[in-house]
Amino acid sequence: MIKLKLHWQIIIAMGLAALAGAMTEMDSSIIGINTYAIYDFFGQMFLNALKMIIVPLIAASIITGMAGAGQSSAFGRLGLKTLTYYVATSLIAITIGLVLVEIISPGEINGVPIKDQIGLSADTSETLAKTEGKGAADVAQVFIRMIPTNVIAAAANGQLLGLIFFCLLFGFFITKIKGQYKKALLDFWQGVFEVMMLLTDWVMKFAPIGVFALVAGIVTKTGLEVFIPLFWFVLTVLLALATHMFVAMPLLLKFIGRVSPVRQYQAMAPAMLMAFSTASSSATLPLTMECVEKKAGVSNRTTSFVLPLGATVNMDGTALYECVAAIFIAQAYGLEMTFATQFTVVLIALMTSIGVAGIPAASLVAIVVILGSIGLPAEGIGLILAVDRILDMCRTSVNVFSDSCGAVIIARTEGEQDILTR
Repeated sequence: MIKLKLHWQIIIAMGLAALAGAMTEMDSSIIGINTYAIYDFFGQMFLNALKMIIVPLIAASIITGMAGAGQSSAFGRLGLKTLTYYVATSLIAITIGLVLVEIISPGEINGVPIKDQIGLSADTSETLAKTEGKGAADVAQVFIRMIPTNVIAAAANGQLLGLIFFCLLFGFFITKIKGQYKKALLDFWQGVFEVMMLLTDWVMKFAPIGVFALVAGIVTKTGLEVFIPLFWFVLTVLLALATHMFVAMPLLLKFIGRVSPVRQYQAMAPAMLMAFSTASSSATLPLTMECVEKKAGVSNRTTSFVLPLGATVNMDGTALYECVAAIFIAQAYGLEMTFATQFTVVLIALMTSIGVAGIPAASLVAIVVILGSIGLPAEGIGLILAVDRILDMCRTSVNVFSDSCGAVIIARTEGEQDILTR
């Protein structure tokens, strides 16, 4: 019996899901049960299973990884390299988005702003309720969230940045104790890590079913006709994301990491497809870590530090999307894009891609912040709401791929061998 690899199973599931979603509507039913409700049930079951393993996997992987690093100098060096990578790739992504949105000008047709031609694509009341009261000052909250008052509550509420910070410290200070207590702690957390990897493998067996349900539900709910009036905006975003993922990142892998970009794509295919279907870097994290360690050959020490942090704060695709969306809306409203305006958009997109990541409707919140900073009404976000979900899926795949490239590049600069040689 032929056994297909996971990424092929997911691709087939996505294709079948697109067909199923196109043939059903929100009020369609099978034997009296609403079809969309069926999709939603199995999709949520799969997402819940992924989210269930995130906290113990992050805790075990970071603590064992940091305990393995051992020395404070190694911790500081790894942290500096990771931060530098995150900032550099986010700036590259934003620059790509800025250049393409200025060249294509999706917010104008024959030089005329398109706001009145396409109107608001969706009701903005729900989104504005989520973003009400949010501003640039919320970026500072990233540092406050970094130090949780209750690490258990932080984990329960999905505040991963605080959990990561605590686990980094816990793993580091394990190295400062001696004797039986150190060995007992190391053995315990290593055991937890091994169990979580096995549990991740088990959950991934249901990935094709979960992906089918998630994608079919999205196609059923949104349809494909929403792309017609926003064709040039969608095309601009997809071109920018593709340029970052298939040009910028391979160049970094080739000339800094000195590894094969093709093998990186092969290693990360299951994680990128999972990221596309779930639109969540955090939910994809268990599979991302598995691919980077088992398929790419990066050590647990590097993986456990770079990837959990990247899933929380490294958002190349999101930063790029925020920039393109904000400038598209500005073009649609006829706002003159001076150098100062563009610089403001770039700077805030960079900060909010990190600082607003923990806020519900993160990308939309960030776009509202950018719009307010350049003098446009928050209601302008209604221009893009119809296509936000599918573009969210695309930019999440870019986020995950950038995280994995960071782990590979940093591992290579740390002297690790046999990466992407399998």
